[in-house]
Amino acid sequence: MKMNRKALIIALSILIPIVVSILYVLPKDASSGESILMLPKLNALINGTTFIVLLIAFNAIKKGNRKLHKQLMLLAIVLSVLFLVSYVIYHSMAESTSFGGEGVIKYIYFFILISHILLAIVIVPLVLITLNRALSQKFDRHKKIARICLPIWLYVTLSGVIVYLMISPYY
Repeated sequence: MKMNRKALIIALSILIPIVVSILYVLPKDASSGESILMLPKLNALINGTTFIVLLIAFNAIKKGNRKLHKQLMLLAIVLSVLFLVSYVIYHSMAESTSFGGEGVIKYIYFFILISHILLAIVIVPLVLITLNRALSQKFDRHKKIARICLPIWLYVTLSGVIVYLMISPYY
């Protein structure tokens, strides 16, 4: 039975932010161990890799290489799903880390963090709609939304790395 893609996009776009938000209020297991401490670094690596893959995919489509573009975009989606799984695992087990910077850097950090979080929520439906239009071979409509989606996705992946680099001394 073929699942209604629109319903799936709506469900995931609502459920993912709710699940991630719930993680912050759930009690944490203090005995979760050292193994999860590497997850924020892994998440930054995944985000950085996704950023590069997106840039190469954009370059591929600009050169007319649809096959490479498709492969790279699917890789970017797989990387984003891996990121989400790792992020959920980490935040379900570890307490949040507070930023310890002071002065102007604190405001810069919070600006980047808040814009990252808000756009991370927005990017989920944008990516799913863009993917759906490509899979449905509605390339004119795909291209229109991809022009909105790509810069936001690039910002979310890059700002995720920046947030990690700024907060990593406080882990």
